[in-house]
Amino acid sequence: MNILIAGGSGFIGRALTDSLSLDHHVFILTRRVPVLSDQIQWDGETTKGWGERLDEMDAVINLAGFSLAHWPWTKSNRQRFVDSRVLPGLALASAMKAAVHRPPVFIQASGINYYGLRRGSLADESTPPADDFLARLTVQWEGATEAIEEMGVRRVVLRQAVVLARHGGLFPLMALPVRLFAGGPLGSGEQAVPWIHIADLVGVIRFLLENQNAGGVYNLIAPTPTSNADFMRAVANALHRPYWLRTPSWLLRVMLGGMSVLVTEGRYAQPKRLLELGYPFRFPGIEAALADLFG
Repeated sequence: MNILIAGGSGFIGRALTDSLSLDHHVFILTRRVPVLSDQIQWDGETTKGWGERLDEMDAVINLAGFSLAHWPWTKSNRQRFVDSRVLPGLALASAMKAAVHRPPVFIQASGINYYGLRRGSLADESTPPADDFLARLTVQWEGATEAIEEMGVRRVVLRQAVVLARHGGLFPLMALPVRLFAGGPLGSGEQAVPWIHIADLVGVIRFLLENQNAGGVYNLIAPTPTSNADFMRAVANALHRPYWLRTPSWLLRVMLGGMSVLVTEGRYAQPKRLLELGYPFRFPGIEAALADLFG
């Protein structure tokens, strides 16, 4: 297949491209001047100069979005979180509408924070959205490409958890206190830590891309619910560091500002539809996932 990826230069996009390139031809939409034949320049806001290339594609994957790991969460950064997700989505939807030969499948990234950051019952794909900043962000993110479903295209929405990888994303920040021998629960420790190993994230995308019966929303999260206390204890064990020092919520708010909600609050969720579809998780538990990353 010819597969077009928007946001392919991020650490998730690079991992996905490396995997898909083994048996597919992958093209990357990039804001930089292309240096390779499989790179296509765009501005992330319009279809100018690239929209007609959709006629050549068999699938489109939209991963575009300014990482939430960027600190601090200033007003301008918060707006960038929104614009970097919504504007590329609208451009892709516009290009799909104008395409003569539309790609039959479109995969849209989103976030597990759709369900909110407060504690509550175990969320699945049918749980309604919350009303905090991150939840509203994911609603706008998904909504930007919602019109594609009306074009007869199989659209898959991926509400992904924190991706655990050796480099990139939020995980290095989360593990930093443990590396500095100050490991322990963050805040109360009772809040959920939604996570998925990078290998499973790539595996899920390939699985859904190739499964003609897959459509709609899927939670990309490991099937074993994990509290912050359990997560930090597992990190300490994997790094052979002590687990002893609780970091109070107020200190995290002082250090991280609004970004602190990513580590002090979290709702438990489950990958209900993925399990029903039969996806075999390689790393369903946090201990095996960390052993792989740190081993």
